[in-house]
Order: sequence, then C-alpha cells, then structure tokens
Amino acid sequence: MTKEDWTGRTLELEVGAVAHGGHCVSRVDGRVVFVRHALPGELVLAEVTEDNGGSFCRADAVRVVRPVPERVEPPCPLAAPGMCGGCDWQHATPEFQRELKGRIVSEQLQRLAGIERDVKVEELPGGPLHWRSRVRLVADADGHAGLRAHHSHQVIPLDECLITVPGALDEVLARKWRPGSEMEVTMDVEKKTHVRELSTVRGKVRARQLSGGHALQHAAGRDWRVDAHGFWQVHPAGADTLAALVAEWAEAPKGGRAWDLYAGVGLFASVLAEQVGPEGHVLAIESGRRAVVDGETNLKDMPQIHWRNGRVEHMLAEAAKPVDVVVLDPPRKGAGKAVVESIVEGAPDRIVYVACDPAALARDIAIFAEHGYALADLRAFDAFPMTQHVETVALLQ
Repeated sequence: MTKEDWTGRTLELEVGAVAHGGHCVSRVDGRVVFVRHALPGELVLAEVTEDNGGSFCRADAVRVVRPVPERVEPPCPLAAPGMCGGCDWQHATPEFQRELKGRIVSEQLQRLAGIERDVKVEELPGGPLHWRSRVRLVADADGHAGLRAHHSHQVIPLDECLITVPGALDEVLARKWRPGSEMEVTMDVEKKTHVRELSTVRGKVRARQLSGGHALQHAAGRDWRVDAHGFWQVHPAGADTLAALVAEWAEAPKGGRAWDLYAGVGLFASVLAEQVGPEGHVLAIESGRRAVVDGETNLKDMPQIHWRNGRVEHMLAEAAKPVDVVVLDPPRKGAGKAVVESIVEGAPDRIVYVACDPAALARDIAIFAEHGYALADLRAFDAFPMTQHVETVALLQ
C-alpha cells in the first residue's frame, strides 16, 4: 500500500532532540519528521518539504507557537524556511548553538562508539558573524551570485552574507555571471580576495582565475603561501587553534617517527617536525598533488618531513613501522576500516584525530577500540558558527 505523500502538509509538532544534520526530531503518526528552523522543546507549525514515502520526512518550521528562551531573531533575513541553506542555527543564541553541537557529538559517540561523554563546544575568537573566509557561490538564471536553498538546486541571490569576512564577496556580488557558473572566493590573512570561476562546457568543468590565486595564511608560527582554493581552515582562528592542540597532544619524541595523514599542505606535519627534530622522521601523506607541492615549498627548511602523494590506504602499506604518533585529518566521510587498521599496524603510542564530522569520528573510534585504542581526551570547537558543523579533536591511546 502506497503511503500518502505529506509534501506541502502543515503539521503541529512537539519538537524533540537535536540530531546530526542541522535539524531536530519529531514524530507524527508513527513517522519521524526532521524539522529545521526549530529548537528542542518548542511547539511549531511545520510544512513538509520532502517526503519520499519512507519512515521519515523533512519539514520547515513556518510558525513557532511556543518558543524556548534560547530563540532569537536571525540576524540575516535569508536564514528562514525556503531560503538560504548556508546557516542552520541563526535562530538560536550562540551559547545554545554550542550546547546543541555538544549534544550532537555526545549522541554520536554514545550511539556509534558506546562512549558516554558530555561534550562542551568551545568558542573561537571573533564571534558568530564575519568569520567565513572561504565561500563557494553559484549564479542564478539571471546571473546573480547566491547560495543554494537547503536540499535544493534553487539559488537564493545575495546582497551580502553576514557570516562571511567583510569585503570578501564585494567583487563577486557587484557583477553578473554566466547562469549556473560557480565562484570560489577566498580572503587570506592579508585581506586579499582570490576569485576563481568554474563553468561547465560540454560536460567539462573549466576553471578561470579572475583575481589572486596564491593566498598567504599564518598558523603554527609560520607564514604559508598556498593555493587560494585548496584546503585550509575556513575560520581565521581555526588553523592555529588546531595546530596548538595537536602540538599539545602529539608529544612526538625527539628523534622519533610520526605520520601526518591527509596532510594537506603540512600544517600538522610542521608541528610534528618541530617535535621530532632534525634526527626524526615525519611521513606526510596527501592525495592532492598541488597541496604536496605547496607543502614541500613551504616546509623546505624541514628535511625531516618526507612527502608521499597518493591515497593514505595505499601509501601506508609501504610506510616504515613502528611509529610513535599518528595525526590524521580525514575528509568528512572519515578514515574508514582499512586506514584505521593500517594505522594500528604501526603500533603508535598516541593517535590525534581531527574530525569535521562527529558521526564519522565516532565510527572510526569504535574501530580503533576493537584494536585496543581508547578515547583518552576530546575537545570540540565552534569553527563554523551559525551552522550545524563542529570541529572535534580526539586523543586515542
């Protein structure tokens, strides 16, 4: 029997717990409703936006009947149902946003790794607005630059973006673009704006650098000249904060051996190289060739860093073992079973895991636990205010 399609239906919902993904959970007639623009404990009227006929559907809170005290007016008018999907929590106080993110990390650890732990998400300097230094925009049918609506290809044109570093988008928002083209914008530590346009012609993506291209960043006591559109922390304080914590937890011994996996341009490799010294050995593995070139250039004064360009799971098979400490910063999907088991083969004393997705982190922690590695410490940072995202660092021993 085909279930009734609830799309467009308005439901009165008692809003339950926050869930991974920027929404809260409610239940109606035996079905789960993932509702955005609501907060735990509220009574809302929500319009169903997506129903694929399964055990759940998605909805937007279009009216708040009974708000909680932590609700505020969103500073951006586009942070509303059916509008921009770039922010998830503008309707909550910054303090409550961090509390919600802590609940999410705790819930993922309990559900996926069997670990009971209260998590406090720490604020980074600068406040909840004007922090985003890297943005990817898309042009609508009229050529205006904007961001997509949540779970949609619809483009919401922008006049400004309140979470972005002031001035970063001025050049892009002031002109029209080829409809459907995407614009990557980065503002570096010198307040220089770098803009690259991506367009698809006959099925092929073409990139055109319009301004800049080589960004100057600063972290871990060093200046970094890197590809403006390669990986770097989005929050201006993110790279330095994470590098300092990696230095504190890694404790790589002088003359020792360390691995930096998914190394990017070598931010954490530079920290490890300082610790092991000239007689030590740091293996930095990164799949992006441009990042490796930038890393080799920026860290040429550290010959103890040995670069390998390729997939981590392949490169580790050839790595010298044992290893004293491993640092890894995998993509959002996590490291996965093959990489975790390759790390375990190196028998490190300490593993420092930097994660941008708490579910992936929890899954990998569970695999490490099967091999005798326990969670010794964990810290979480609000590196993406107003959004659901959180940066978490775990120490395994």
